[in-house]
Amino acid sequence: MTATIRNFRFTIAALLLAALAACGGGQTPTPRGAENVAVNRYLWTASLDVLSFLPVQSADPFTGVISTGYGTPPGSGRAYRATIHVSDPALDARSLNLSLMTQSGPVALETQRAVEDAILSRARQLRIADGGL
Repeated sequence: MTATIRNFRFTIAALLLAALAACGGGQTPTPRGAENVAVNRYLWTASLDVLSFLPVQSADPFTGVISTGYGTPPGSGRAYRATIHVSDPALDARSLNLSLMTQSGPVALETQRAVEDAILSRARQLRIADGGL
């Protein structure tokens, strides 16, 4: 009878270990705050720097979206707002999507391109200053 109880206990222990292993999937849990952010940090920071005159309404580094309220740049009388989407971890122009609006509608394409260029230039400066090149 003792051997039967020992075999029963061994079987139960093996089943419990198998169940625990199936629950964990063999991976260690990710510590809170250590999730991967899939955006380029230089583009993210450069966007906030260049458009610092705009009040940030929401910023989500996990999706790469920054939404601002209306603000007036220094030396201008027109108010703007922006939505920035950094879609890729690469420091590349294709990773940056900018929507710039005034209270009367979208801005001219030249204005939007100038702001995009300013963000890309600032991102390159940040990367060089960080020793990334």
